[in-house]
Amino acid sequence: MPNDLFDQGFYKELLDHMSDGVYFVDRDRKIVYWNEGAERLTGYKADDVVGHHCQDNILCHVDPAGHNLCENGCPLTASVSDGHGHAADVFLRHKQGWRVPVNVRVEPLRGKDGSIVGAIEIFSDNTAQQEERRRTDAMQRLAFLDALTQLPNRRYAEMALNTALNEFKVHNDPFGVMMIDLDGFKDVNDTLGHINGDRVLQKAARTLSGSLRSADVLGRWGGDEFVAIVQNVNEEALRVMANRCTVLVQRSSFAEEIGPTHRNALELSAAVKSISVSVGGTMVRPTDTPEDLILRADQLMYQSKMAGRNRATVG
Repeated sequence: MPNDLFDQGFYKELLDHMSDGVYFVDRDRKIVYWNEGAERLTGYKADDVVGHHCQDNILCHVDPAGHNLCENGCPLTASVSDGHGHAADVFLRHKQGWRVPVNVRVEPLRGKDGSIVGAIEIFSDNTAQQEERRRTDAMQRLAFLDALTQLPNRRYAEMALNTALNEFKVHNDPFGVMMIDLDGFKDVNDTLGHINGDRVLQKAARTLSGSLRSADVLGRWGGDEFVAIVQNVNEEALRVMANRCTVLVQRSSFAEEIGPTHRNALELSAAVKSISVSVGGTMVRPTDTPEDLILRADQLMYQSKMAGRNRATVG
């Protein structure tokens, strides 16, 4: 990639002070620059990625359906090929394994002769992540935060469910409830120990939180079970979101930073490969109480378990 790219106004110091992630690739999609914002959002340092190719699938970008964009549908490839800008909402994989929702904007880079010499990608936290931080700060002050996962605790989730139900009865605002349970979590605790079980739980919570929108509430219900109150959806939209949760957890990585308590690599591999989620989702009904909604979602979640796990059942 020609050095004249940096002679045309791309100043490293300026880019490093941006909160967004920024990186450049050449025509072969080899990463030649990686700013500090990219380090903060992904966990990867510049030394980890510069010189590698996007197709090495370091960030493992997937779309909301879980399709691997590094293999098909990459915005960078599109910009290098057609010379136009492209944008997408995608989920990258953080260095520590969880999925991060980001908005990606890509533009081609041209040399002095006008030919395309590469592309620039700028990516930023989606609104849901920013809203999550504000909500986390507020809940921390009010003792509504689960200390392990940094999600709302059961007390907060129960309050959010009651509020949503009251809004539905007054304004007829539809919403859905999802019960989400980690598959294979007992095997992780039994095989790798509770410390590593906590790490897996934290990563799953981060991925699930990123699967939802800013207006939705995801809380830790207890143990390895989560509840989500999903606002302003119909049954089909709820089904899409429930399936997104299963796909993104399945496409996350849980092996990184597992501690030394496991006995051998085969045990580690078997335990972390068993991690997925089973989801049950249901829409609110006029006669529902909070207990009705939780019970119905819980029963549907167990249908997912009985049908083979790693799936969503909505009804």
